[in-house]
Amino acid sequence: MRRRTFLTRTVGGLVTATSLPRLAFGQAPAVVRSNAARPVIDYGTAAGDPSGGRAVVWAHVDRPARMTVDWATSDTFINARRVRGPLATPDTGLTARVVLSDLPQGQSVFYRVRFEDPTDPRIVSDVSAGRLRTAPGPGRPVRIAWTADTVGQGWGIDTARGGMRLYETMRAAEPDLFLNVGDTVYADQPLRETVTLDDGTVWRNVMTPSKAKVAETLDEFRGNHLYNRLDDHYRRFSSEVAQVTMWDDHEVRDNWYPTQVLGERAPYVEKQVSVLAARARQAFLEHYPLTLPVRGEARIYRRIPFGPLVDIFALDMRSYRGPNSENLQTTESAETAFLGSEQLRWLADALAASTATWKVIAADMPLGLVVGHQPGFHEAVANGDGGAPRGRELELAGLLQMLQSRGVKNLVWVTADVHYCAAHHYDPARTKGLRFDAFWEFVAGPAHAGTFAPVSLDATFGPEVRFSGVPKDLAPNRPPSAGLQFFGLLEAAPADQSLTVSLVNVAGTRVFSTTLQPVRS
Repeated sequence: MRRRTFLTRTVGGLVTATSLPRLAFGQAPAVVRSNAARPVIDYGTAAGDPSGGRAVVWAHVDRPARMTVDWATSDTFINARRVRGPLATPDTGLTARVVLSDLPQGQSVFYRVRFEDPTDPRIVSDVSAGRLRTAPGPGRPVRIAWTADTVGQGWGIDTARGGMRLYETMRAAEPDLFLNVGDTVYADQPLRETVTLDDGTVWRNVMTPSKAKVAETLDEFRGNHLYNRLDDHYRRFSSEVAQVTMWDDHEVRDNWYPTQVLGERAPYVEKQVSVLAARARQAFLEHYPLTLPVRGEARIYRRIPFGPLVDIFALDMRSYRGPNSENLQTTESAETAFLGSEQLRWLADALAASTATWKVIAADMPLGLVVGHQPGFHEAVANGDGGAPRGRELELAGLLQMLQSRGVKNLVWVTADVHYCAAHHYDPARTKGLRFDAFWEFVAGPAHAGTFAPVSLDATFGPEVRFSGVPKDLAPNRPPSAGLQFFGLLEAAPADQSLTVSLVNVAGTRVFSTTLQPVRS
């Protein structure tokens, strides 16, 4: 049984998450429910998209209130600057974001968030503190973490088992930046209150109403994102490490594409996936520190320059794709789109313009792994035939050839989605005459979800498995308590401009590591 065929069931009987103790600076603020007269910052803070002297600070409040942020380069907040932000209202999901500007290069920036009562600015919330690191300057190393897949396959927050432990392991690695490459929530997979494990012990999920059924309404999608913030480790990590956040399918539902219409058996009142996706998209944009408008034509794909050694290119492999199909078309069309023509042109031009040593492409789906949708249909790029490019492979073949012709060097792809970790090397010498420069693809995850056995690689682009982090005969849907949760680390060294890529388990052990040397033009 593969991850995408694994089904979960909803049961009744909800329990309420209890309030958690308030923690000191450097730890996550407590989740608090209060009827006090003052606003309450109830789900902590987060920062994101730090680049070009700018970054976004995010927070959620328990009632309509105006956000203000003080920031400084010291936790003493000497010479702090204040930025007065927008009003959080029910229309914004009671979230607000403030853009900090004129941030110094290569610095730790400390921030404090408050919310003011909209009718009386003297009535203010307690402070919720956090920090971020701005893009490093020349001569400074870079450390970037990535993973994906949070609260999937029925595995929610079990506080007795330590909650989302991988987020604490990532925090201990002290990355400068975190790439959340998708499946930030599983809005389509309700939780059960209890799950009996193979050893007879019981996994006990913290339950909320939004996690008791598939998400359909805007508030239900919002509740899925807020559920993750009930976890101590998740909130603490979010308050200390700036993030670049992407989406994939489970922010809406499994394997979705824009023109999809659900069948009568699907447990949804709304059958038009485009309607569900619009609600899910708004909730996603509201609940992360993104440099993107919540409404309007916000492009989730974007470039985040992070110093002279690394540029990040965050993709959106979900919004512009054609229908999932047998994926065997011989000519490109709207049916074979994956990134889509506009995003494809943007990516090629942005990569060609990049002066960073390493171009890190953060993709929400892998390139060569065969990911099924339904019998005979395919969800990702690969179609499993191993021959000349067909279907969605045509788009990738054109991109790789274009990048070679434009002299783009030192590409590294990082991805997730398949719920195990792996390292793949792609080489045109192993293909049937394709033209592109050899490159690596590294797979990480899950962050807190079921772990599954490896899937097969399609030979079209000449991939070779250099490492796989789980056994081939792994039983499906291993719980987080099994220890098979993984993240990746990218460490760029200024001395020789090398890039060390590691895959790390929940215990903090580097189960794989390789050092790449840049190709000089």
